[in-house]
Amino acid sequence: MSTVTFASDPQDAQAVEAVEAHHARLAGELGGRVTLLIDAVDRDPASAEDIRAGLVTFCERELVPHALAEESALYPAAHGTVEARLLIDGMLAEHRRIAELVDALRTAPSPARAASDARALQVLFEEHLSKENELVLPLIAASPDISLAELLGGMHELLGGHAHLESEAESEAEGEKSGGCGGGCGCGGSDEADVPELDARAVPHALRHATVFGALDAVAPGRAMVLVAPHDPLPLLRQVEARDPGVFRVEYVERGPETWRLLFTRR
Repeated sequence: MSTVTFASDPQDAQAVEAVEAHHARLAGELGGRVTLLIDAVDRDPASAEDIRAGLVTFCERELVPHALAEESALYPAAHGTVEARLLIDGMLAEHRRIAELVDALRTAPSPARAASDARALQVLFEEHLSKENELVLPLIAASPDISLAELLGGMHELLGGHAHLESEAESEAEGEKSGGCGGGCGCGGSDEADVPELDARAVPHALRHATVFGALDAVAPGRAMVLVAPHDPLPLLRQVEARDPGVFRVEYVERGPETWRLLFTRR
């Protein structure tokens, strides 16, 4: 979901960056929750229902309002241009399909069916965001007759209301050269065989921390998840503690040299 966008003025360029950053957060958090649900179906079926319910709530509070904000702020301006009219019609159709998948996820008759619907939702939503980043935003931002910054003025659902996290590149670099547990963790050998697992090594850097946060948000009190990382994730641990002080107990299960495994238990 990365592309180069030429904006007509600096304010529009900043607006593009804000929207793309919010898109990355949404995609990452959705992906983390979906991954945990799919893994829980096999490893920890008892937790799958709580994860599904949390995923539905996330969709209703984040994904659906985001789509509605797009329809009110971005899409009318783009639809007014001849070159984007059919594109926006297609994007609106995808919004309807996203809403249908959220409904299917809400009423899924089994954890396995919920996991299937959740994966379909994730794939569609990621493709949808890619079109917005690569087609819709560049078209609006490059138009001298449309101010993207003005269109997005006050649109919390599009720009996001969360605190800025340190850049992924800085986090990765610091994590790769740091050692130790960084405090706040209990280093032990808890049995994590039946605990849902998130392998962050397979997640793109731009989405990695948001994906972990989404997965952690899906962990119910008294339950846990295992994070697999390519390095000691000290910057991430600091962000987790800053985001949710005292909520998670962290245990190192494996400490490199190529793979780190951490057990996060929600108190």
